[in-house]
Amino acid sequence: MSELSVTECLERLRAGETQAIDQLLPLVYEQLRVMARAQLRREDTGATLGATALVHEAYFRLTEREQLAPKDRSHFFAIAAQSMRRVLIDQARARKRQKRGLGVVPMSLDEVDALLTIEAA
Repeated sequence: MSELSVTECLERLRAGETQAIDQLLPLVYEQLRVMARAQLRREDTGATLGATALVHEAYFRLTEREQLAPKDRSHFFAIAAQSMRRVLIDQARARKRQKRGLGVVPMSLDEVDALLTIEAA
């Protein structure tokens, strides 16, 4: 679609029409995928999301925002890029949580010793 259509959707977003983002996504989808691929190239190899999944997760987060009022096209893409970055940060934090035990309760050596004594008996 044309640049004018994107501009119209952005104007409607600024006016508070929340459904305008649903009409905006198909117009900018390919550009968002290019941005996502660029962000993923800069990431550590542990990222499990692909470009499409990253775009969809960022879009989901954008739709959850109470107010999304980008000033112009470049501002919208900056907001989308920031949303993608936050998705990647959250994913990295989740991986680190799993790496560090994910809720395993630490035990003192006395407790371990008591368990070993019980099992040996």
